[in-house]
Amino acid sequence: MSKASWKNPDATLDALMRDWPATIEVFMRHKMLCVGCLVNPFHTIDDACTEYRLDLDDFIAELDAAIAASIETAGPRPGKSAPAGADR
Repeated sequence: MSKASWKNPDATLDALMRDWPATIEVFMRHKMLCVGCLVNPFHTIDDACTEYRLDLDDFIAELDAAIAASIETAGPRPGKSAPAGADR
């Protein structure tokens, strides 16, 4: 899931958390039980916001900030090598 494609409110929570683990903290901060829930492969960001009565746009902004911060602080993703010459 690319950084842009997760912003679709119909993206599943399972895919979001699997591809962007930094988003888990956002769910925990809101005391949402979505992390580890058996329904999260079927629930979307929109479903979760409706269930927890959260503003969708505000929640997406928080998720986006968490993803952006993880990109800035992380090196290459696991299984990916750094580009040739990156250590120079």
